[in-house]
Amino acid sequence: MVDPKPLLPSSDLENPSTLPCSYVTHLPDGSNSSGPPANPRRPTKELVMVACGFLLIGFLVAVIGYGESNAHFNVDGDVTLSMLQDSSNQGTVPSELRQPISRGRPEGVSEKTNGLSVGFNVESFPWNNSMLSWQRTAYHFQPEKNWMNDPNGPLYYKGWYHFFYQYNPEAAVWGNIVWGHAVSRDMIHWMHLPVALAPDQWYDKGGCFTGSATVLPDGQVIMLYTGVTRDKVQLQNLAVPADLNDPLLVNWVKYSGNPILAPPPGVGDTDFRDPTTAWFTSEGKWRIAIGSKLNTTGISLIYDTKDFKTYELYDGLLSAVAGTGMWECVDFYPVSTTSEIGLDTSVIRPDVKHVVKTSLDDVQTDYYTVGTYNDKKVKFEADNPEIDVGIGLRYDYGKFYASKTFYDPSKERRVLWGWIRELDSEFADIKKGWASVQAIPRTILLDRKTGTNLLQWPVEEIENLRLTSNEFENVKVNPGSVVPLDVGTATQLDIVAEFEIDKEALEKTTQSNVEFSCSESGGAAQRGALGPFGLLVLADEILSERTPVYFYITKGSNGHLKTFYCTDQTRSSVATDVTKQIFGSYVPVLKDEKLSVRVLVDHSTLESFVQGGRTCTATRVYPTKAIYGAARLFLFNNGTEASVSASVKIWQMNSAFIRPFHPEETH
Repeated sequence: MVDPKPLLPSSDLENPSTLPCSYVTHLPDGSNSSGPPANPRRPTKELVMVACGFLLIGFLVAVIGYGESNAHFNVDGDVTLSMLQDSSNQGTVPSELRQPISRGRPEGVSEKTNGLSVGFNVESFPWNNSMLSWQRTAYHFQPEKNWMNDPNGPLYYKGWYHFFYQYNPEAAVWGNIVWGHAVSRDMIHWMHLPVALAPDQWYDKGGCFTGSATVLPDGQVIMLYTGVTRDKVQLQNLAVPADLNDPLLVNWVKYSGNPILAPPPGVGDTDFRDPTTAWFTSEGKWRIAIGSKLNTTGISLIYDTKDFKTYELYDGLLSAVAGTGMWECVDFYPVSTTSEIGLDTSVIRPDVKHVVKTSLDDVQTDYYTVGTYNDKKVKFEADNPEIDVGIGLRYDYGKFYASKTFYDPSKERRVLWGWIRELDSEFADIKKGWASVQAIPRTILLDRKTGTNLLQWPVEEIENLRLTSNEFENVKVNPGSVVPLDVGTATQLDIVAEFEIDKEALEKTTQSNVEFSCSESGGAAQRGALGPFGLLVLADEILSERTPVYFYITKGSNGHLKTFYCTDQTRSSVATDVTKQIFGSYVPVLKDEKLSVRVLVDHSTLESFVQGGRTCTATRVYPTKAIYGAARLFLFNNGTEASVSASVKIWQMNSAFIRPFHPEETH
């Protein structure tokens, strides 16, 4: 039945009923403990002494505060709790958190904050513990608490998937970076292990930053990572497992000869980071790439080694693209042109293409390109220079960054990890006690139909979390209408949808020269002849909060159709201190293909995989009403001329089991 309610509601939902959260984090409640009652009478002399003492303390605090006014505010656990408790009681934000704080950039790496500062450039929102607890995901990887960013050194070893990540063990903001470590049998259910690498040497005293793993044919495991000195010099270092007989690889040993590499002449001290997985060359050496820049040209340096201790800098670059700025988290790997299996990083043969991927520091976006690698000349050339790395295709058109792939020999697949950052205020992150999630691991293949795109798809193991399902066949969605899908609560879902647009209306639609862009459009509220149409996820009953994920089709003056897929956050939350954007991309749709999308909904995290994974978007949303049992799902069509037929299958999703490690457990 078609629901005629408009997309722009005029009223708000009352307080929704709530259901238990799948993973609740303990949050400070803001209450003050009360001590014994104060003595109502004090001698005058004692009062004068107390007053003088307070004046002295105030003077010292003012002097210290002035001296540190230009320092970066480092939040640690005790200070944070007291600040939050004070702010909760007074309804104000601590002054230290009002000014925008740069994290990462002063240390020579990418910016780790999103610029939102409550009380400075955004209004404070009265988040409560129920709202913040709901944001915690149920089946995406997260540490138990605190800050997380880049995925590091993923590998498969003796039946276990190992995942390392940039982690702050002390607070829910970037800083004090170590390597967190977790293991899994299936990349869905995880066991947290002790920290793998911590900044305890002069060459990594400023932090153990991103790196990669290489598993050698004889079973050795090599971990290369970037360490940063107190003087912010980026150095490359080697670590190995302390015990190769331990399948959990709990303990790691740093090479006594570290650092193994320093910035070469002409490269800045803070422009030399994130070594790749090594690949074996025809000359019998191992080769790695490291991200850097020369002026504004992004580059990947090349080093050869035989023992991973001594290196030779190649007189040339694997790849370079002008105007792209600093390259970090570079990745390089082969993809098959003839089959749907993943390949080990060292594979080089005629039926193979190679992918160069980089994370662009300047724009916080992951770009890739497909091309040909010449092992003898040590040179990569993009198949199409117009879509070279950094100026063409992206892994993801949402908030997905610092990604890293690895080869999984147990299932002959290449798997992609990526960081999905927060889009709320730092103050809210500190209050809830954690920040950031990892995207669901994705298999990655060459799209043999287009020859230029990669196909990304959630690893098959995620389907083991599927519970009950609902199926809706050939639902007609007329222009300007919204159709509710009765699936119960819509907080943890796996949605597969196909859409067919009315062919007669498609042919009659007027041609236009008007260009379309998701980010520059008016979002799902902007009506066109052929869209937008799609799904409203994490919506409340009266649509006062909703996140549209949708297709939009344009018809050019030549009669050709162009399809776009967008995510619109502008009405995803009534909260004032969250980023709300519209983003997406053009999607190649080939002849006779239906429009299709798979959407993973996991509390505050959304991931979309369009046309089999040709285009992907991942993001975070922060509803305040469309949570717990009040979250709903709708189909919608806000186009003006064409009706749409939709077929949708929706699974409720179970929660992953993510648990701490106990040393007494057997391996």
